[in-house]
Amino acid sequence: MLNLNHWRSKLEAVVIPVAALLFALILFGIFCFFVLLDPKNIGQSIAQVFQVYGSIYKAAFGSWFSLQNTLIRAAPLMLSALCTALPARLGLGIIGNEGAIVVGGLAAIATGLTLGNITPLVSQVAMALAALAAGGVWIGAVGALRHYRGVNETISSLLLNYIAIALLNQLVNGPMKDPSSLNKPSTYPLPEAVMLGSIPGTRVHYGLIYGLLACAIAYFLIQHTTFGFAARTAGGNVKAARIAGLPVGKLTILICALAGSCAGLAGMVEVAAVHGRANESLNANYGYSGILVAFIARHNPLAAAVVAILLGGILASGGILQRNYQLPDATILVFQGLVFLVVLYSESLYGRFRLFRDRPAPPPVAPLATAPPSLSA
Repeated sequence: MLNLNHWRSKLEAVVIPVAALLFALILFGIFCFFVLLDPKNIGQSIAQVFQVYGSIYKAAFGSWFSLQNTLIRAAPLMLSALCTALPARLGLGIIGNEGAIVVGGLAAIATGLTLGNITPLVSQVAMALAALAAGGVWIGAVGALRHYRGVNETISSLLLNYIAIALLNQLVNGPMKDPSSLNKPSTYPLPEAVMLGSIPGTRVHYGLIYGLLACAIAYFLIQHTTFGFAARTAGGNVKAARIAGLPVGKLTILICALAGSCAGLAGMVEVAAVHGRANESLNANYGYSGILVAFIARHNPLAAAVVAILLGGILASGGILQRNYQLPDATILVFQGLVFLVVLYSESLYGRFRLFRDRPAPPPVAPLATAPPSLSA
Protein backbone atom coordinates (compact mmCIF):
# COMPACT_ATOMS: atom_id res chain seq x y z
CA MET A 1 0.00 0.00 0.00
CA LEU A 2 1.34 3.47 -0.94
CA ASN A 3 2.41 5.48 2.11
CA LEU A 4 1.03 8.98 1.55
CA ASN A 5 2.55 10.33 4.76
CA HIS A 6 5.88 10.70 2.97
CA TRP A 7 4.36 13.35 0.70
CA ARG A 8 3.03 15.62 3.43
CA SER A 9 6.17 17.75 3.68
CA LYS A 10 6.43 17.94 -0.11
CA LEU A 11 2.82 19.03 -0.32
CA GLU A 12 3.60 21.75 2.22
CA ALA A 13 6.42 23.01 -0.01
CA VAL A 14 3.84 23.55 -2.77
CA VAL A 15 0.80 24.74 -0.85
CA ILE A 16 2.46 27.48 1.22
CA PRO A 17 4.19 29.28 -1.71
CA VAL A 18 1.00 29.10 -3.80
CA ALA A 19 -1.04 30.46 -0.89
CA ALA A 20 1.53 33.23 -0.45
CA LEU A 21 1.22 34.21 -4.11
CA LEU A 22 -2.57 34.27 -3.89
CA PHE A 23 -2.44 36.43 -0.77
CA ALA A 24 -0.02 38.80 -2.51
CA LEU A 25 -2.48 39.03 -5.40
CA ILE A 26 -5.22 40.04 -2.96
CA LEU A 27 -2.99 42.73 -1.45
CA PHE A 28 -2.11 43.93 -4.95
CA GLY A 29 -5.82 44.14 -5.76
CA ILE A 30 -6.38 46.29 -2.68
CA PHE A 31 -3.54 48.56 -3.81
CA CYS A 32 -5.05 48.89 -7.29
CA PHE A 33 -8.47 49.56 -5.79
CA PHE A 34 -7.23 52.61 -3.88
CA VAL A 35 -5.20 53.87 -6.86
CA LEU A 36 -8.21 53.54 -9.20
CA LEU A 37 -10.77 54.56 -6.55
CA ASP A 38 -13.63 56.72 -7.75
CA PRO A 39 -15.60 57.79 -4.64
CA LYS A 40 -18.68 58.37 -6.77
CA ASN A 41 -18.63 54.86 -8.22
CA ILE A 42 -17.20 52.27 -5.84
CA GLY A 43 -18.62 49.38 -7.86
CA GLN A 44 -16.79 50.50 -10.98
CA SER A 45 -13.53 50.69 -9.02
CA ILE A 46 -14.00 47.12 -7.79
CA ALA A 47 -14.76 45.96 -11.33
CA GLN A 48 -11.58 47.62 -12.57
CA VAL A 49 -9.52 45.62 -10.08
CA PHE A 50 -10.76 42.38 -11.64
CA GLN A 51 -10.11 43.87 -15.07
CA VAL A 52 -6.52 44.49 -13.97
CA TYR A 53 -6.19 40.81 -13.06
CA GLY A 54 -7.59 39.87 -16.46
CA SER A 55 -5.19 42.22 -18.24
CA ILE A 56 -2.22 40.71 -16.43
CA TYR A 57 -3.23 37.22 -17.54
CA LYS A 58 -3.91 38.40 -21.09
CA ALA A 59 -0.56 40.17 -21.35
CA ALA A 60 1.31 37.19 -19.88
CA PHE A 61 -0.38 34.06 -21.23
CA GLY A 62 -3.46 35.14 -23.17
CA SER A 63 -2.03 34.54 -26.66
CA TRP A 64 0.93 32.95 -28.39
CA PHE A 65 2.44 36.40 -28.88
CA SER A 66 2.07 37.17 -25.17
CA LEU A 67 3.50 33.81 -24.14
CA GLN A 68 6.59 34.43 -26.27
CA ASN A 69 7.12 37.79 -24.55
CA THR A 70 6.84 36.01 -21.22
CA LEU A 71 9.40 33.35 -22.17
CA ILE A 72 11.84 35.99 -23.40
CA ARG A 73 11.74 37.62 -19.97
CA ALA A 74 11.83 34.29 -18.16
CA ALA A 75 15.20 33.23 -19.62
CA PRO A 76 17.42 35.69 -17.67
CA LEU A 77 15.25 35.22 -14.56
CA MET A 78 16.03 31.48 -14.51
CA LEU A 79 19.77 32.11 -14.70
CA SER A 80 19.64 34.97 -12.22
CA ALA A 81 17.65 32.91 -9.71
CA LEU A 82 20.40 30.29 -9.59
CA CYS A 83 22.80 32.97 -8.34
CA THR A 84 20.80 33.06 -5.11
CA ALA A 85 19.45 29.50 -5.04
CA LEU A 86 22.77 27.64 -5.23
CA PRO A 87 24.58 29.47 -2.38
CA ALA A 88 21.41 29.20 -0.27
CA ARG A 89 21.95 25.43 -0.18
CA LEU A 90 25.18 26.22 1.66
CA GLY A 91 23.41 28.64 4.00
CA LEU A 92 24.66 31.76 2.19
CA GLY A 93 22.52 34.78 1.32
CA ILE A 94 23.82 36.08 -2.00
CA ILE A 95 22.00 39.05 -3.55
CA GLY A 96 24.67 40.20 -5.99
CA ASN A 97 22.79 38.87 -9.01
CA GLU A 98 22.49 42.26 -10.72
CA GLY A 99 26.22 42.92 -10.55
CA ALA A 100 27.08 39.48 -11.94
CA ILE A 101 24.66 40.02 -14.85
CA VAL A 102 26.27 43.37 -15.65
CA VAL A 103 29.88 42.15 -15.58
CA GLY A 104 28.87 39.06 -17.56
CA GLY A 105 27.29 41.26 -20.22
CA LEU A 106 30.36 43.51 -20.34
CA ALA A 107 32.69 40.53 -20.70
CA ALA A 108 30.49 39.11 -23.46
CA ILE A 109 30.34 42.33 -25.46
CA ALA A 110 34.09 42.89 -25.11
CA THR A 111 34.80 39.36 -26.34
CA GLY A 112 32.29 39.58 -29.19
CA LEU A 113 33.65 42.90 -30.45
CA THR A 114 37.24 41.64 -30.21
CA LEU A 115 36.62 38.42 -32.15
CA GLY A 116 34.07 39.85 -34.56
CA ASN A 117 32.29 37.46 -36.89
CA ILE A 118 35.30 35.46 -38.05
CA THR A 119 33.50 32.29 -37.00
CA PRO A 120 30.06 32.99 -35.51
CA LEU A 121 29.90 29.77 -33.49
CA VAL A 122 33.36 30.30 -32.02
CA SER A 123 32.47 33.90 -31.16
CA GLN A 124 29.27 32.86 -29.43
CA VAL A 125 31.02 30.15 -27.41
CA ALA A 126 33.80 32.55 -26.47
CA MET A 127 31.25 35.17 -25.38
CA ALA A 128 29.46 32.61 -23.22
CA LEU A 129 32.71 31.42 -21.63
CA ALA A 130 33.80 35.00 -20.95
CA ALA A 131 30.46 35.78 -19.31
CA LEU A 132 30.62 32.59 -17.23
CA ALA A 133 34.15 33.43 -16.08
CA ALA A 134 33.36 37.08 -15.28
CA GLY A 135 30.25 36.26 -13.28
CA GLY A 136 32.00 33.38 -11.54
CA VAL A 137 34.94 35.52 -10.45
CA TRP A 138 32.60 38.35 -9.35
CA ILE A 139 30.50 36.21 -6.99
CA GLY A 140 33.37 33.83 -6.23
CA ALA A 141 35.11 36.83 -4.65
CA VAL A 142 32.12 37.16 -2.32
CA GLY A 143 32.61 33.56 -1.19
CA ALA A 144 36.34 34.17 -0.68
CA LEU A 145 35.66 37.26 1.43
CA ARG A 146 33.20 35.24 3.48
CA HIS A 147 35.58 32.35 4.09
CA TYR A 148 38.92 34.09 4.52
CA ARG A 149 37.89 37.41 6.08
CA GLY A 150 34.49 36.71 7.61
CA VAL A 151 32.78 39.44 5.55
CA ASN A 152 29.01 39.08 5.45
CA GLU A 153 28.15 37.77 1.98
CA THR A 154 24.82 39.57 1.77
CA ILE A 155 26.35 42.99 2.33
CA SER A 156 29.41 42.41 0.14
CA SER A 157 27.38 41.04 -2.78
CA LEU A 158 24.93 43.95 -2.52
CA LEU A 159 27.74 46.51 -2.58
CA LEU A 160 29.32 44.79 -5.57
CA ASN A 161 26.10 45.50 -7.48
CA TYR A 162 26.78 49.22 -7.27
CA ILE A 163 30.40 48.75 -8.28
CA ALA A 164 29.34 46.77 -11.35
CA ILE A 165 26.77 49.40 -12.37
CA ALA A 166 29.37 52.16 -11.92
CA LEU A 167 31.79 50.14 -14.07
CA LEU A 168 29.12 49.76 -16.75
CA ASN A 169 28.43 53.50 -16.81
CA GLN A 170 32.13 54.30 -16.96
CA LEU A 171 32.81 51.96 -19.89
CA VAL A 172 29.77 52.84 -22.03
CA ASN A 173 30.48 56.54 -21.53
CA GLY A 174 34.21 56.15 -22.06
CA PRO A 175 36.49 53.55 -23.66
CA MET A 176 33.73 51.36 -25.13
CA LYS A 177 31.36 54.12 -26.24
CA ASP A 178 30.00 54.16 -29.77
CA PRO A 179 30.20 57.81 -30.92
CA SER A 180 26.92 57.42 -32.81
CA SER A 181 25.01 56.59 -29.60
CA LEU A 182 24.20 60.11 -28.51
CA ASN A 183 20.92 59.96 -26.60
CA LYS A 184 21.66 56.60 -24.97
CA PRO A 185 25.40 55.93 -24.56
CA SER A 186 26.18 52.38 -25.65
CA THR A 187 29.01 50.20 -26.81
CA TYR A 188 29.55 49.36 -30.45
CA PRO A 189 26.95 46.84 -31.68
CA LEU A 190 27.73 43.18 -32.10
CA PRO A 191 27.96 41.86 -35.66
CA GLU A 192 24.63 40.41 -36.72
CA ALA A 193 26.21 37.03 -37.40
CA VAL A 194 27.22 36.46 -33.77
CA MET A 195 23.85 37.37 -32.28
CA LEU A 196 21.90 34.52 -30.64
CA GLY A 197 19.10 33.51 -32.96
CA SER A 198 15.54 32.54 -32.18
CA ILE A 199 14.13 29.06 -31.70
CA PRO A 200 12.66 28.07 -35.09
CA GLY A 201 9.03 29.10 -35.45
CA THR A 202 9.15 31.52 -32.53
CA ARG A 203 10.49 34.90 -31.46
CA VAL A 204 11.99 33.30 -28.33
CA HIS A 205 15.78 33.32 -28.37
CA TYR A 206 18.02 30.42 -27.41
CA GLY A 207 18.66 32.01 -24.03
CA LEU A 208 15.55 30.15 -22.85
CA ILE A 209 17.29 26.86 -23.65
CA TYR A 210 20.34 28.03 -21.69
CA GLY A 211 18.14 28.82 -18.70
CA LEU A 212 16.29 25.50 -18.74
CA LEU A 213 19.50 23.51 -19.13
CA ALA A 214 21.19 25.44 -16.34
CA CYS A 215 18.29 24.78 -13.96
CA ALA A 216 18.27 21.07 -14.82
CA ILE A 217 22.05 20.74 -14.41
CA ALA A 218 21.98 22.68 -11.12
CA TYR A 219 19.24 20.40 -9.76
CA PHE A 220 21.18 17.27 -10.71
CA LEU A 221 24.39 18.71 -9.26
CA ILE A 222 22.82 19.54 -5.90
CA GLN A 223 20.51 16.55 -5.50
CA HIS A 224 22.33 13.65 -7.17
CA THR A 225 26.08 14.14 -6.76
CA THR A 226 28.53 13.83 -3.88
CA PHE A 227 29.42 17.49 -4.37
CA GLY A 228 25.80 18.49 -3.84
CA PHE A 229 25.52 16.21 -0.82
CA ALA A 230 28.61 17.84 0.69
CA ALA A 231 27.17 21.30 0.02
CA ARG A 232 23.84 20.42 1.62
CA THR A 233 25.62 18.89 4.60
CA ALA A 234 27.74 21.98 5.13
CA GLY A 235 24.66 24.15 4.75
CA GLY A 236 22.84 22.17 7.43
CA ASN A 237 25.62 22.25 10.01
CA VAL A 238 29.00 23.82 9.25
CA LYS A 239 30.65 22.55 12.44
CA ALA A 240 29.54 18.99 11.76
CA ALA A 241 30.76 19.29 8.17
CA ARG A 242 34.21 20.41 9.36
CA ILE A 243 34.36 17.58 11.87
CA ALA A 244 33.49 15.17 9.07
CA GLY A 245 36.44 16.53 7.09
CA LEU A 246 34.50 18.38 4.37
CA PRO A 247 36.40 21.28 2.73
CA VAL A 248 33.90 23.98 3.70
CA GLY A 249 36.08 26.82 2.38
CA LYS A 250 36.50 25.29 -1.05
CA LEU A 251 32.79 24.45 -1.18
CA THR A 252 31.88 28.05 -0.33
CA ILE A 253 34.05 29.57 -3.03
CA LEU A 254 33.12 26.99 -5.67
CA ILE A 255 29.36 27.25 -5.05
CA CYS A 256 29.56 31.04 -5.22
CA ALA A 257 31.56 30.87 -8.44
CA LEU A 258 29.04 28.50 -10.03
CA ALA A 259 26.20 30.75 -8.93
CA GLY A 260 27.86 33.85 -10.34
CA SER A 261 28.61 32.13 -13.63
CA CYS A 262 24.89 31.47 -14.11
CA ALA A 263 24.08 35.15 -13.62
CA GLY A 264 26.98 36.12 -15.88
CA LEU A 265 25.51 33.92 -18.60
CA ALA A 266 22.25 35.83 -18.20
CA GLY A 267 24.19 39.00 -19.01
CA MET A 268 25.55 37.39 -22.16
CA VAL A 269 22.01 36.38 -23.18
CA GLU A 270 20.75 39.94 -22.75
CA VAL A 271 23.62 41.36 -24.79
CA ALA A 272 23.74 38.74 -27.55
CA ALA A 273 20.03 38.01 -27.92
CA VAL A 274 18.10 41.15 -26.90
CA HIS A 275 20.06 44.40 -27.02
CA GLY A 276 22.97 43.60 -29.34
CA ARG A 277 25.16 45.99 -27.34
CA ALA A 278 25.81 46.98 -23.74
CA ASN A 279 24.14 50.06 -22.28
CA GLU A 280 22.06 51.05 -19.28
CA SER A 281 19.41 48.54 -20.42
CA LEU A 282 21.74 45.80 -19.18
CA ASN A 283 20.81 46.99 -15.68
CA ALA A 284 17.17 45.93 -16.09
CA ASN A 285 16.58 44.64 -12.52
CA TYR A 286 16.56 41.01 -13.65
CA GLY A 287 19.04 40.36 -10.87
CA TYR A 288 16.75 41.62 -8.13
CA SER A 289 13.77 39.80 -9.66
CA GLY A 290 15.86 36.64 -9.72
CA ILE A 291 16.22 36.87 -5.94
CA LEU A 292 12.44 36.85 -5.68
CA VAL A 293 12.22 33.83 -8.00
CA ALA A 294 14.72 31.92 -5.87
CA PHE A 295 12.83 32.60 -2.64
CA ILE A 296 9.43 31.67 -4.09
CA ALA A 297 10.96 28.45 -5.44
CA ARG A 298 12.55 27.81 -2.04
CA HIS A 299 15.93 27.56 -3.78
CA ASN A 300 14.89 24.56 -5.85
CA PRO A 301 16.42 24.96 -9.35
CA LEU A 302 13.60 23.10 -11.12
CA ALA A 303 10.92 25.08 -9.31
CA ALA A 304 12.85 28.26 -10.16
CA ALA A 305 12.31 27.57 -13.88
CA VAL A 306 8.54 27.43 -13.36
CA VAL A 307 8.42 30.49 -11.10
CA ALA A 308 10.58 32.43 -13.57
CA ILE A 309 7.98 31.89 -16.29
CA LEU A 310 5.24 33.08 -13.94
CA LEU A 311 7.15 36.18 -12.88
CA GLY A 312 8.23 36.81 -16.48
CA GLY A 313 4.55 37.03 -17.39
CA ILE A 314 3.93 39.54 -14.63
CA LEU A 315 6.84 41.68 -15.86
CA ALA A 316 5.46 41.51 -19.39
CA SER A 317 2.16 43.02 -18.22
CA GLY A 318 3.60 46.29 -16.95
CA GLY A 319 3.01 48.21 -20.19
CA ILE A 320 -0.63 47.23 -20.61
CA LEU A 321 -1.45 48.32 -17.04
CA GLN A 322 0.05 51.71 -17.71
CA ARG A 323 -1.73 52.17 -21.04
CA ASN A 324 -5.17 50.83 -20.13
CA TYR A 325 -5.55 51.99 -16.54
CA GLN A 326 -3.04 54.85 -16.22
CA LEU A 327 -1.42 53.00 -13.35
CA PRO A 328 2.10 54.15 -12.43
CA ASP A 329 5.01 52.53 -14.22
CA ALA A 330 6.22 51.18 -10.87
CA THR A 331 2.99 49.21 -10.30
CA ILE A 332 4.64 45.92 -11.19
CA LEU A 333 7.48 46.71 -8.80
CA VAL A 334 4.89 47.20 -6.07
CA PHE A 335 3.50 43.76 -6.84
CA GLN A 336 6.98 42.24 -6.72
CA GLY A 337 7.60 43.90 -3.36
CA LEU A 338 4.34 42.54 -1.96
CA VAL A 339 5.17 39.05 -3.16
CA PHE A 340 8.63 39.25 -1.61
CA LEU A 341 7.30 40.38 1.77
CA VAL A 342 4.56 37.74 1.85
CA VAL A 343 6.95 34.97 0.80
CA LEU A 344 9.44 35.98 3.48
CA TYR A 345 6.69 35.89 6.08
CA SER A 346 5.45 32.53 4.82
CA GLU A 347 8.83 31.00 5.70
CA SER A 348 7.77 31.18 9.35
CA LEU A 349 4.75 28.97 8.62
CA TYR A 350 6.63 25.83 7.63
CA GLY A 351 6.24 23.07 10.18
CA ARG A 352 3.38 24.77 12.02
CA PHE A 353 0.48 22.92 10.43
CA ARG A 354 -0.19 19.44 11.72
CA LEU A 355 -1.72 18.51 8.38
CA PHE A 356 1.70 18.71 6.70
CA ARG A 357 3.71 16.89 9.33
CA ASP A 358 5.00 13.51 8.25
CA ARG A 359 3.66 10.82 10.51
CA PRO A 360 6.19 8.39 11.92
CA ALA A 361 6.13 4.99 10.34
CA PRO A 362 4.56 2.32 12.55
CA PRO A 363 7.10 0.06 14.24
CA PRO A 364 7.64 -3.27 12.52
CA VAL A 365 5.53 -6.08 13.89
CA ALA A 366 7.60 -8.94 15.23
CA PRO A 367 6.65 -12.35 13.83
CA LEU A 368 4.67 -14.58 16.15
CA ALA A 369 6.85 -17.04 17.95
CA THR A 370 6.05 -20.66 17.18
CA ALA A 371 6.05 -23.20 19.93
CA PRO A 372 8.84 -25.79 19.68
CA PRO A 373 7.70 -29.26 18.71
CA SER A 374 7.03 -31.43 21.71
CA LEU A 375 9.34 -34.32 22.29
CA SER A 376 7.73 -37.70 22.11
CA ALA A 377 8.24 -40.01 25.01
